[in-house]
Amino acid sequence: MKNTEVSKFISLILRHKPETIGISLDEHGWANVDELIAGISKISPINMEMLEEIVATDNKQRYSFNEDHTLIRANQGHSIPVDVELKKVTPPDILYHGSAEKYEKSIDEQGLIPKSRLYVHLSKDYDTAVNVGKRHGKPVIYKVKSGVMDKDGIEFFLSENGVWLTKKVPVKYLEKMK
Repeated sequence: MKNTEVSKFISLILRHKPETIGISLDEHGWANVDELIAGISKISPINMEMLEEIVATDNKQRYSFNEDHTLIRANQGHSIPVDVELKKVTPPDILYHGSAEKYEKSIDEQGLIPKSRLYVHLSKDYDTAVNVGKRHGKPVIYKVKSGVMDKDGIEFFLSENGVWLTKKVPVKYLEKMK
């Protein structure tokens, strides 16, 4: 496997299915680095140097090591219940969400819901939201009135890699952009 394929595999393991390689995550989403390397090595060659390169060069900064690089975790995007120790943060007045046309009707009716993930993911800028939306088809971009949501008591978190997270975004806080 190439580094990009290994990175996607690590994402699957650390966000959704650690059992794929016979490891488990602690309550904060941390995995033992030696166990991760041993598990992945059964499928594809990997060593600590390769893992550190994947973490350092990942364009979305999906992963973090602890201080001594003995533990690793995904920064966000989990479908399994973990507490990645996110701190509540006051959001900017406006955030954005990029989706695809095929989800537009559902979003217009239900707002933004996390579906299989623990949080709804939001972007700080329009261009990032467009890029996210393009991954799923023809993009549809929503402006999120995050400042009003915050004033209404809805909590926001900022992940290690700059993705804004919240539990849900009701329809009344959304404005579809044309």
